[in-house]
Amino acid sequence: MPELPEVEALKEFLRDHLVGREIERVLPAAISVLKTYDPPLTALEGRTVTAVERHGKFLDIDTGGPHLVTHLARAGWLRWYDRLPEGVPRPGKGPLALRVAVESGAGFDLTEAGTQKRLAVYVTETPEEIPGIARLGPDPLAPDFDEKRFADLLSGERRQIKGALRDQSLIAGIGNAYSDEILHAARMSPFRLTSSLTKEEIHGLHVALLDTLNQAVERSHGVAAGRLKAEKKSGLRVHGRTGEPCPVCGDTIREVSFADSSLQYCPTCQTGGKLLADRRMSRLLK
Repeated sequence: MPELPEVEALKEFLRDHLVGREIERVLPAAISVLKTYDPPLTALEGRTVTAVERHGKFLDIDTGGPHLVTHLARAGWLRWYDRLPEGVPRPGKGPLALRVAVESGAGFDLTEAGTQKRLAVYVTETPEEIPGIARLGPDPLAPDFDEKRFADLLSGERRQIKGALRDQSLIAGIGNAYSDEILHAARMSPFRLTSSLTKEEIHGLHVALLDTLNQAVERSHGVAAGRLKAEKKSGLRVHGRTGEPCPVCGDTIREVSFADSSLQYCPTCQTGGKLLADRRMSRLLK
């Protein structure tokens, strides 16, 4: 799933390639991805892109009027073309969900792999009216996301820290992969309760959160859209690396699987050598 660093990189890429260009056509290939009907997709045609912004994991293309907003969900992606393929995309064929063409002949496709179709596209005059954006918590890259604000957010919570970091209404933009990376950097169990964290642990977690995200953004800076997935994977130290040695201590990276996701952690670095039970109601094995 694209998370804050990848969507931030896509934002920067599209700013360089789209701002100042006129949208010529917007062609849906999978009607299910369109979550709004007023304004219609055609309201974007003939408009010039004035800005590209990010709201958590939402990408926002502003035309100075209607905004084209997308959430790439778990298996969605954006593929840029300096010259779009000829012809009109055929609905229901392959992973293509939406094509946007600009007057220069360039443009991009929104695609989604797999059978679970969750990619979402909105056309709106006000992005803040989109429910997923309206409920977003603060952005961790914002200048005012300091340690006090982070501590205040956690102070009202009593749940596992892994779930808290992934809650978009608490903190915007962090998903499954980077929450694993942050907790590994902080040397903290994913099942540690937020209410049990000391002031020193909150400080360490805040530092780990900012360092992890900023380093990922820096790695992705200037990377072409088509290479961002590979860049993300290459930079991950524990997530998706079950069975590999921890790059810090050399212990074997372990996994906890859930119904539709999994997490990875290092027992030595994060749980005092104890293994986490691999079941939905996971607890530390005695």
